[in-house]
Amino acid sequence: MASFTSTTSPTPFGFYDNEMHFQIDADKMLTFVRRRLGDDIISVELTNKQIWAAFEEATLEYSRFINENMLESHMHNLLGIPVGGITKTITVNGVEVQQAVGPNSVEGKLPRENFDIFMRKAEVYATEGGVGGSVDHYVGYIKLEQGRQDYNITTELLYKKDNQEYLVFSQLGLGEFIDDGNGGLVFQEYMMDNPLRRQKTKPRIYEVMHFSPQAAYRFFDTTSSINYLNNQFAFESFTPETVFYVLPVFEDVLRAGQLDISNRIRRSNYSYELHGNNIRIYPKPTQDNPYSLFIRFAFPLNPVNPDIPDEKINGVSNISNVPYGNLEYNSLNSIARHWIREFTLAIAKEMLGVVRSKFSSIPIPGGDLQLNGSDMISSGREDQEKLRTQLKEMLDKMTMTKILENQNTQADQLQNLLKKIPIPNGPFLIG
Repeated sequence: MASFTSTTSPTPFGFYDNEMHFQIDADKMLTFVRRRLGDDIISVELTNKQIWAAFEEATLEYSRFINENMLESHMHNLLGIPVGGITKTITVNGVEVQQAVGPNSVEGKLPRENFDIFMRKAEVYATEGGVGGSVDHYVGYIKLEQGRQDYNITTELLYKKDNQEYLVFSQLGLGEFIDDGNGGLVFQEYMMDNPLRRQKTKPRIYEVMHFSPQAAYRFFDTTSSINYLNNQFAFESFTPETVFYVLPVFEDVLRAGQLDISNRIRRSNYSYELHGNNIRIYPKPTQDNPYSLFIRFAFPLNPVNPDIPDEKINGVSNISNVPYGNLEYNSLNSIARHWIREFTLAIAKEMLGVVRSKFSSIPIPGGDLQLNGSDMISSGREDQEKLRTQLKEMLDKMTMTKILENQNTQADQLQNLLKKIPIPNGPFLIG
């Protein structure tokens, strides 16, 4: 009988053909399967390659279940990491060759916990709150005119570069300035397929400023008459009436927010409204030279081409590109190998049933020999489903969530047990 190592292409995919433990077990698997199917009494109509194919399929099935279980516990830690290689180096007849195996590199590894994906999700809220985020903010300005309230953001919002004024909407993010050869700059628009190009769309307005507020002392004691004078008449100075209290930090934070809102709303004589591309200024400018209206704005985030270079966008995004390859058979313990042996037998039983079903009976002298093909198919499929169910139930108990629940239960039980154990008295002190 030809051995596994001396057979050309013994398995369909060859994922484990060069692993020493798989080679050793493959030859033993022939004896195991044939004897379990009654080969010593009646011939088993399966070739060596069919049994080895079942052996490889069983190993791949076990590997799939383990990888799925790992994903259930650690998917949030793997999002964004490099997808890994799609080949690995194997040795065939003393020569190293590349074998296509799909993304691999982190199978069987225990990743460190991290909150990167959650912080990534929180950045959008920081952007909207104006306290950070991943979107670049810009400041442009609109030249106000006496007696005019309405201005078009798309056609009148400007920014300066090298003392030259440019329209925000028509240039910022759509191209770059290059040397014109005469000591000046010329704007060159990006092509539509350039990943640096922004989408031409309405910018988001975050803040509108007419002038910088004057610096003033702030008094945290709201009942002080000095504070009322400061609010009403811009009265500024430290006086003996200033009183400082030791208060919780949250009171300082709330009071700072109160003062900020007061400066922006109650003490401001100016306001605005946004309608489509237009901004309306209140009240109507009356000065001969009303200066400019400054606007802090940002363009909507392009989720696959953000302002901050992010290679994680091309990393793991779903279960289809997690770099989990097939587990190495050499690293599997006795529990795993026993499951694989039983699943190999179940597959071989189904295969034998398919072979015997081609002929329901065989003519023999004096009658017909009835074959049990359909029974073998049913039995093999039932055994496979039973083994899958057992493995899945066991792995469900091994997810990180279940492990923590079990640890918590053990800690509670141990605490209850210790309550029932009398604590011995300490040593007597004799004077």
